[in-house]
Amino acid sequence: MFRILYRFLASLARLGVRSGCSKDLEIIVLRHQLSVLRRQVGRPAIADGDRTLLGAIAAALPRPLRHGWLVTPETLLRWRRRRIARHWTQPPQQPRRGRPATSRELRELIVRLAHENPTWGHRRIQGELARLGHKIAKTTVWQILTDNNIDPSPNRSEVSWTEFLHSQAAVACDFFTVDTPFLRRYYALFFIKVATREVFFAGVTANPTGAWATQAARNLFITHSERLQDARALVRDRGSQFIDSFDEIFRTEGMKILKAPARTPVANTFAERWIGSIRRELLKQPNGLPRTIIWNRHQLERLVIDYIAHHNQHRPHQSLDQRPPTPIDKPPDTPPATVTVLRTSRCDGLIHEYRNAA
Repeated sequence: MFRILYRFLASLARLGVRSGCSKDLEIIVLRHQLSVLRRQVGRPAIADGDRTLLGAIAAALPRPLRHGWLVTPETLLRWRRRRIARHWTQPPQQPRRGRPATSRELRELIVRLAHENPTWGHRRIQGELARLGHKIAKTTVWQILTDNNIDPSPNRSEVSWTEFLHSQAAVACDFFTVDTPFLRRYYALFFIKVATREVFFAGVTANPTGAWATQAARNLFITHSERLQDARALVRDRGSQFIDSFDEIFRTEGMKILKAPARTPVANTFAERWIGSIRRELLKQPNGLPRTIIWNRHQLERLVIDYIAHHNQHRPHQSLDQRPPTPIDKPPDTPPATVTVLRTSRCDGLIHEYRNAA
Protein backbone atom coordinates (compact mmCIF):
# COMPACT_ATOMS: atom_id res chain seq x y z
CA MET A 1 0.00 0.00 0.00
CA PHE A 2 2.76 2.50 0.92
CA ARG A 3 4.68 1.57 -2.24
CA ILE A 4 1.66 2.39 -4.41
CA LEU A 5 1.15 5.71 -2.58
CA TYR A 6 4.84 6.59 -3.02
CA ARG A 7 4.71 5.93 -6.76
CA PHE A 8 1.54 8.02 -7.02
CA LEU A 9 3.12 11.04 -5.25
CA ALA A 10 6.28 10.73 -7.35
CA SER A 11 4.20 10.76 -10.52
CA LEU A 12 2.40 13.91 -9.35
CA ALA A 13 5.73 15.63 -8.75
CA ARG A 14 6.97 14.80 -12.22
CA LEU A 15 3.73 15.94 -13.85
CA GLY A 16 3.89 19.28 -12.02
CA VAL A 17 6.95 20.48 -14.04
CA ARG A 18 5.65 19.36 -17.44
CA SER A 19 3.71 21.44 -19.98
CA GLY A 20 0.01 21.02 -20.57
CA CYS A 21 0.45 19.91 -24.23
CA SER A 22 2.72 16.98 -23.35
CA LYS A 23 0.31 15.93 -20.61
CA ASP A 24 -2.62 15.88 -23.04
CA LEU A 25 -0.66 13.81 -25.56
CA GLU A 26 0.37 11.33 -22.89
CA ILE A 27 -3.25 11.02 -21.72
CA ILE A 28 -4.35 10.23 -25.29
CA VAL A 29 -1.63 7.58 -25.64
CA LEU A 30 -2.45 6.04 -22.27
CA ARG A 31 -6.16 5.82 -23.09
CA HIS A 32 -5.39 4.16 -26.41
CA GLN A 33 -3.09 1.65 -24.70
CA LEU A 34 -5.81 0.97 -22.16
CA SER A 35 -8.34 0.21 -24.89
CA VAL A 36 -5.83 -2.16 -26.54
CA LEU A 37 -5.26 -4.00 -23.25
CA ARG A 38 -9.00 -4.32 -22.65
CA ARG A 39 -9.32 -6.25 -25.89
CA GLN A 40 -6.73 -8.76 -24.61
CA VAL A 41 -7.53 -9.06 -20.90
CA GLY A 42 -11.03 -10.08 -19.82
CA ARG A 43 -10.90 -9.11 -16.15
CA PRO A 44 -7.71 -7.76 -14.58
CA ALA A 45 -6.74 -8.73 -11.04
CA ILE A 46 -7.04 -5.79 -8.62
CA ALA A 47 -5.42 -5.85 -5.17
CA ASP A 48 -6.63 -4.07 -2.04
CA GLY A 49 -4.07 -1.30 -2.54
CA ASP A 50 -5.37 -0.67 -6.05
CA ARG A 51 -8.91 -0.41 -4.73
CA THR A 52 -7.86 2.11 -2.07
CA LEU A 53 -6.01 4.31 -4.57
CA LEU A 54 -8.79 4.25 -7.16
CA GLY A 55 -11.38 5.00 -4.50
CA ALA A 56 -9.40 7.98 -3.18
CA ILE A 57 -8.92 9.48 -6.66
CA ALA A 58 -12.56 8.88 -7.57
CA ALA A 59 -13.64 10.88 -4.54
CA ALA A 60 -11.64 13.89 -5.82
CA LEU A 61 -12.67 13.69 -9.50
CA PRO A 62 -16.12 14.50 -10.88
CA ARG A 63 -18.03 11.69 -12.55
CA PRO A 64 -17.48 12.85 -16.21
CA LEU A 65 -13.69 12.58 -15.78
CA ARG A 66 -13.91 8.93 -14.71
CA HIS A 67 -14.76 7.74 -18.23
CA GLY A 68 -12.46 4.99 -19.46
CA TRP A 69 -11.51 3.64 -16.03
CA LEU A 70 -11.02 -0.07 -15.36
CA VAL A 71 -13.95 -0.11 -12.95
CA THR A 72 -17.43 1.33 -13.01
CA PRO A 73 -18.87 3.70 -10.39
CA GLU A 74 -21.05 0.87 -9.06
CA THR A 75 -17.90 -1.20 -8.41
CA LEU A 76 -16.32 1.69 -6.50
CA LEU A 77 -19.41 1.98 -4.31
CA ARG A 78 -19.41 -1.76 -3.67
CA TRP A 79 -15.75 -1.60 -2.60
CA ARG A 80 -16.57 1.23 -0.22
CA ARG A 81 -19.47 -0.65 1.40
CA ARG A 82 -17.33 -3.76 1.80
CA ARG A 83 -14.52 -1.75 3.37
CA ILE A 84 -16.87 -0.13 5.90
CA ALA A 85 -18.48 -3.46 6.77
CA ARG A 86 -15.07 -5.10 7.28
CA HIS A 87 -13.96 -2.22 9.51
CA TRP A 88 -16.97 -2.48 11.84
CA THR A 89 -17.21 -6.29 11.94
CA GLN A 90 -15.92 -7.60 15.23
CA PRO A 91 -13.92 -10.84 15.18
CA PRO A 92 -15.54 -13.74 17.09
CA GLN A 93 -14.49 -14.10 20.69
CA GLN A 94 -14.06 -17.88 20.37
CA PRO A 95 -13.56 -19.96 17.25
CA ARG A 96 -16.67 -21.75 16.15
CA ARG A 97 -16.60 -25.48 16.65
CA GLY A 98 -18.57 -27.87 14.52
CA ARG A 99 -19.43 -31.50 15.09
CA PRO A 100 -16.25 -33.56 15.54
CA ALA A 101 -15.34 -35.72 12.59
CA THR A 102 -15.84 -39.48 12.76
CA SER A 103 -12.56 -41.21 13.54
CA ARG A 104 -10.88 -43.33 10.91
CA GLU A 105 -11.11 -46.44 13.10
CA LEU A 106 -14.85 -46.03 13.56
CA ARG A 107 -15.36 -45.53 9.81
CA GLU A 108 -13.38 -48.69 9.12
CA LEU A 109 -15.48 -50.57 11.68
CA ILE A 110 -18.71 -49.45 9.96
CA VAL A 111 -17.40 -50.67 6.61
CA ARG A 112 -16.29 -53.93 8.23
CA LEU A 113 -19.74 -54.54 9.72
CA ALA A 114 -21.36 -53.87 6.35
CA HIS A 115 -19.05 -56.30 4.52
CA GLU A 116 -19.36 -59.07 7.10
CA ASN A 117 -23.16 -58.78 7.37
CA PRO A 118 -24.77 -58.34 3.93
CA THR A 119 -28.29 -58.28 5.38
CA TRP A 120 -27.57 -55.35 7.72
CA GLY A 121 -28.61 -51.85 6.74
CA HIS A 122 -27.40 -48.55 8.15
CA ARG A 123 -29.97 -48.62 10.97
CA ARG A 124 -28.96 -52.12 12.00
CA ILE A 125 -25.28 -51.12 11.98
CA GLN A 126 -26.10 -48.06 14.08
CA GLY A 127 -27.76 -50.33 16.64
CA GLU A 128 -24.73 -52.63 16.81
CA LEU A 129 -22.46 -49.60 17.32
CA ALA A 130 -24.72 -48.37 20.12
CA ARG A 131 -24.24 -51.72 21.89
CA LEU A 132 -20.48 -51.20 21.59
CA GLY A 133 -20.71 -47.73 23.15
CA HIS A 134 -20.32 -45.63 20.00
CA LYS A 135 -23.03 -42.99 19.69
CA ILE A 136 -23.39 -42.09 16.03
CA ALA A 137 -26.34 -40.88 13.98
CA LYS A 138 -27.90 -43.21 11.45
CA THR A 139 -27.44 -40.53 8.77
CA THR A 140 -23.70 -40.54 9.45
CA VAL A 141 -23.60 -44.32 9.05
CA TRP A 142 -25.59 -43.97 5.82
CA GLN A 143 -23.13 -41.36 4.50
CA ILE A 144 -20.07 -43.45 5.41
CA LEU A 145 -21.51 -46.48 3.60
CA THR A 146 -22.32 -44.33 0.57
CA ASP A 147 -18.81 -42.83 0.52
CA ASN A 148 -17.40 -46.37 0.40
CA ASN A 149 -19.71 -47.41 -2.48
CA ILE A 150 -21.78 -49.62 -0.19
CA ASP A 151 -25.49 -49.47 -0.85
CA PRO A 152 -27.36 -49.00 2.46
CA SER A 153 -30.49 -51.04 2.90
CA PRO A 154 -33.62 -49.16 1.83
CA ASN A 155 -35.60 -47.70 4.67
CA ARG A 156 -38.39 -50.08 5.59
CA SER A 157 -41.65 -48.60 6.60
CA GLU A 158 -42.23 -48.85 10.32
CA VAL A 159 -45.46 -50.60 11.21
CA SER A 160 -47.62 -48.58 13.62
CA TRP A 161 -49.18 -50.77 16.30
CA THR A 162 -52.53 -50.22 17.90
CA GLU A 163 -52.57 -48.87 21.42
CA PHE A 164 -54.83 -51.77 22.37
CA LEU A 165 -52.13 -54.41 21.96
CA HIS A 166 -49.66 -52.37 23.99
CA SER A 167 -52.12 -51.78 26.81
CA GLN A 168 -53.03 -55.49 26.92
CA ALA A 169 -49.38 -56.63 27.18
CA ALA A 170 -50.13 -59.14 24.47
CA VAL A 171 -48.21 -62.22 23.38
CA ALA A 172 -48.25 -63.17 19.69
CA CYS A 173 -47.68 -66.65 18.27
CA ASP A 174 -47.32 -68.20 14.85
CA PHE A 175 -45.72 -70.99 12.82
CA PHE A 176 -43.04 -70.65 10.17
CA THR A 177 -42.04 -73.39 7.77
CA VAL A 178 -38.68 -74.69 6.54
CA ASP A 179 -38.21 -77.18 3.68
CA THR A 180 -35.34 -79.67 3.47
CA PRO A 181 -33.60 -80.80 0.26
CA PHE A 182 -35.63 -84.03 0.52
CA LEU A 183 -38.90 -82.03 0.29
CA ARG A 184 -39.65 -82.56 3.97
CA ARG A 185 -41.40 -79.59 5.55
CA TYR A 186 -41.00 -78.71 9.22
CA TYR A 187 -43.14 -76.31 11.24
CA ALA A 188 -41.62 -74.22 14.04
CA LEU A 189 -43.89 -72.63 16.66
CA PHE A 190 -42.79 -69.56 18.61
CA PHE A 191 -44.24 -66.90 20.92
CA ILE A 192 -43.17 -63.24 21.15
CA LYS A 193 -43.99 -60.64 23.79
CA VAL A 194 -45.27 -57.43 22.21
CA ALA A 195 -43.85 -55.09 24.85
CA THR A 196 -40.30 -56.47 25.13
CA ARG A 197 -39.92 -58.35 21.80
CA GLU A 198 -38.66 -61.37 23.73
CA VAL A 199 -39.12 -64.61 21.76
CA PHE A 200 -39.91 -68.04 23.24
CA PHE A 201 -39.27 -71.21 21.27
CA ALA A 202 -42.08 -73.80 21.48
CA GLY A 203 -40.77 -76.59 19.25
CA VAL A 204 -40.44 -78.04 15.74
CA THR A 205 -42.61 -80.73 14.21
CA ALA A 206 -43.40 -82.25 10.84
CA ASN A 207 -47.06 -82.72 11.75
CA PRO A 208 -48.49 -79.62 13.49
CA THR A 209 -51.70 -81.01 14.94
CA GLY A 210 -53.93 -79.39 17.52
CA ALA A 211 -52.77 -81.83 20.19
CA TRP A 212 -49.12 -81.00 19.49
CA ALA A 213 -49.79 -77.22 19.67
CA THR A 214 -51.70 -77.70 22.96
CA GLN A 215 -48.81 -79.60 24.51
CA ALA A 216 -46.39 -76.91 23.27
CA ALA A 217 -48.52 -74.29 25.05
CA ARG A 218 -48.36 -76.29 28.29
CA ASN A 219 -44.60 -76.57 27.99
CA LEU A 220 -44.39 -72.81 27.43
CA PHE A 221 -45.94 -72.00 30.80
CA ILE A 222 -43.98 -74.74 32.55
CA THR A 223 -40.70 -73.25 31.31
CA HIS A 224 -41.43 -69.50 31.15
CA SER A 225 -44.37 -68.90 33.46
CA GLU A 226 -42.54 -66.19 35.43
CA ARG A 227 -41.76 -64.24 32.24
CA LEU A 228 -45.39 -64.34 31.09
CA GLN A 229 -47.03 -63.22 34.33
CA ASP A 230 -47.80 -59.73 33.01
CA ALA A 231 -49.30 -60.98 29.72
CA ARG A 232 -53.02 -60.31 29.32
CA ALA A 233 -53.81 -61.40 25.75
CA LEU A 234 -52.76 -63.85 23.05
CA VAL A 235 -52.73 -62.76 19.41
CA ARG A 236 -52.97 -65.61 16.90
CA ASP A 237 -54.28 -66.33 13.45
CA ARG A 238 -57.11 -68.73 12.61
CA GLY A 239 -54.93 -71.76 11.85
CA SER A 240 -56.45 -75.19 12.38
CA GLN A 241 -53.69 -76.07 14.86
CA PHE A 242 -55.07 -73.61 17.42
CA ILE A 243 -57.97 -75.64 18.78
CA ASP A 244 -60.15 -74.94 21.81
CA SER A 245 -57.89 -76.81 24.22
CA PHE A 246 -54.99 -74.63 23.06
CA ASP A 247 -56.98 -71.46 23.81
CA GLU A 248 -58.16 -72.83 27.14
CA ILE A 249 -54.61 -73.04 28.47
CA PHE A 250 -54.18 -69.29 27.97
CA ARG A 251 -57.62 -68.48 29.36
CA THR A 252 -56.70 -70.43 32.47
CA GLU A 253 -53.73 -68.10 32.88
CA GLY A 254 -56.07 -65.08 32.69
CA MET A 255 -55.35 -64.14 29.05
CA LYS A 256 -57.76 -63.10 26.34
CA ILE A 257 -57.68 -64.71 22.89
CA LEU A 258 -57.42 -62.14 20.07
CA LYS A 259 -58.00 -63.85 16.71
CA ALA A 260 -56.64 -62.08 13.66
CA PRO A 261 -58.99 -61.75 10.67
CA ALA A 262 -58.63 -64.40 7.99
CA ARG A 263 -55.78 -63.79 5.52
CA THR A 264 -54.68 -60.61 7.32
CA PRO A 265 -50.99 -60.98 8.29
CA VAL A 266 -50.81 -57.31 9.29
CA ALA A 267 -53.04 -58.07 12.27
CA ASN A 268 -50.28 -60.30 13.66
CA THR A 269 -47.38 -58.18 12.53
CA PHE A 270 -45.16 -58.75 15.57
CA ALA A 271 -44.92 -62.44 14.75
CA GLU A 272 -44.72 -61.82 10.98
CA ARG A 273 -41.92 -59.31 11.45
CA TRP A 274 -39.90 -61.77 13.51
CA ILE A 275 -40.41 -64.49 10.90
CA GLY A 276 -39.04 -62.05 8.32
CA SER A 277 -36.01 -61.36 10.52
CA ILE A 278 -35.09 -65.02 11.00
CA ARG A 279 -35.57 -65.73 7.31
CA ARG A 280 -33.38 -62.82 6.21
CA GLU A 281 -30.64 -63.26 8.80
CA LEU A 282 -30.52 -67.04 9.13
CA LEU A 283 -32.39 -68.97 6.45
CA LYS A 284 -32.40 -67.03 3.17
CA GLN A 285 -30.29 -64.52 1.28
CA PRO A 286 -31.77 -61.30 -0.19
CA ASN A 287 -31.82 -62.95 -3.64
CA GLY A 288 -33.98 -65.83 -2.34
CA LEU A 289 -31.24 -68.48 -2.21
CA PRO A 290 -30.80 -70.33 1.11
CA ARG A 291 -28.07 -69.14 3.48
CA THR A 292 -27.87 -72.64 4.94
CA ILE A 293 -29.35 -76.01 4.06
CA ILE A 294 -31.57 -77.60 6.69
CA TRP A 295 -31.18 -81.39 6.57
CA ASN A 296 -33.23 -82.56 9.55
CA ARG A 297 -35.34 -81.47 12.50
CA HIS A 298 -32.49 -81.57 15.03
CA GLN A 299 -30.38 -79.20 12.96
CA LEU A 300 -33.33 -76.81 12.60
CA GLU A 301 -34.02 -76.87 16.35
CA ARG A 302 -30.39 -76.16 17.16
CA LEU A 303 -30.15 -73.21 14.75
CA VAL A 304 -33.48 -71.69 15.81
CA ILE A 305 -32.64 -71.96 19.51
CA ASP A 306 -29.24 -70.35 18.90
CA TYR A 307 -30.80 -67.56 16.83
CA ILE A 308 -33.46 -66.87 19.51
CA ALA A 309 -30.67 -66.57 22.09
CA HIS A 310 -28.95 -64.05 19.79
CA HIS A 311 -32.23 -62.20 19.27
CA ASN A 312 -33.05 -61.99 23.00
CA GLN A 313 -29.59 -61.30 24.41
CA HIS A 314 -27.65 -59.40 21.76
CA ARG A 315 -29.59 -58.13 18.76
CA PRO A 316 -30.48 -54.40 19.17
CA HIS A 317 -34.03 -53.17 18.54
CA GLN A 318 -35.03 -49.67 17.54
CA SER A 319 -38.18 -49.79 19.64
CA LEU A 320 -36.07 -50.66 22.72
CA ASP A 321 -33.59 -47.79 22.27
CA GLN A 322 -31.13 -50.07 20.46
CA ARG A 323 -31.12 -52.59 23.30
CA PRO A 324 -31.92 -56.34 23.13
CA PRO A 325 -34.98 -57.71 24.97
CA THR A 326 -32.95 -59.45 27.71
CA PRO A 327 -29.38 -58.09 27.55
CA ILE A 328 -26.63 -59.99 29.32
CA ASP A 329 -24.21 -57.03 29.36
CA LYS A 330 -24.46 -53.25 29.62
CA PRO A 331 -22.98 -50.92 26.99
CA PRO A 332 -20.29 -48.55 28.29
CA ASP A 333 -21.44 -45.14 29.48
CA THR A 334 -18.64 -43.42 27.53
CA PRO A 335 -17.16 -44.44 24.17
CA PRO A 336 -14.01 -46.54 24.52
CA ALA A 337 -10.67 -44.88 23.90
CA THR A 338 -9.81 -47.24 21.03
CA VAL A 339 -12.00 -49.04 18.56
CA THR A 340 -10.84 -52.60 19.27
CA VAL A 341 -13.72 -54.99 18.64
CA LEU A 342 -13.85 -58.76 18.91
CA ARG A 343 -16.21 -60.94 16.89
CA THR A 344 -18.02 -64.09 17.97
CA SER A 345 -20.23 -66.24 15.77
CA ARG A 346 -23.50 -68.07 16.24
CA CYS A 347 -25.61 -70.39 14.13
CA ASP A 348 -22.68 -72.11 12.43
CA GLY A 349 -21.04 -68.77 11.57
CA LEU A 350 -24.10 -67.20 9.93
CA ILE A 351 -24.68 -64.63 12.70
CA HIS A 352 -21.93 -62.37 14.04
CA GLU A 353 -21.83 -60.59 17.40
CA TYR A 354 -19.37 -57.85 18.36
CA ARG A 355 -18.00 -56.82 21.75
CA ASN A 356 -15.33 -54.42 22.92
CA ALA A 357 -11.99 -55.98 23.71
CA ALA A 358 -11.12 -55.99 27.42
